[in-house]
Amino acid sequence: MHRDRDLDDPVYKDWRKKVFNRDRYRCQMPGCGSKGKINAHHIKRWADAANIRFDTLNGITLCWSCHRKITGDELRYEGLFTQIAYENEAK
Repeated sequence: MHRDRDLDDPVYKDWRKKVFNRDRYRCQMPGCGSKGKINAHHIKRWADAANIRFDTLNGITLCWSCHRKITGDELRYEGLFTQIAYENEAK
């Protein structure tokens, strides 16, 4: 899953922290809001969007459970997560 990225890369860590801060360290899946075991999820897949990998608008905070639920079905959630990211960025 993370074979092609360095989770200790300072640029990646900075992106993740900015996404978490913007989303107030809560899962953004509608109806969830969990504050535990969170991930910074790339809205447009890491492998498919090299030019926006570290754009905070291409990230959303999901708990592990919600992240697992959407894995393999990311395209279905892309529009919803993009809308949420833009709304959170405007706050």
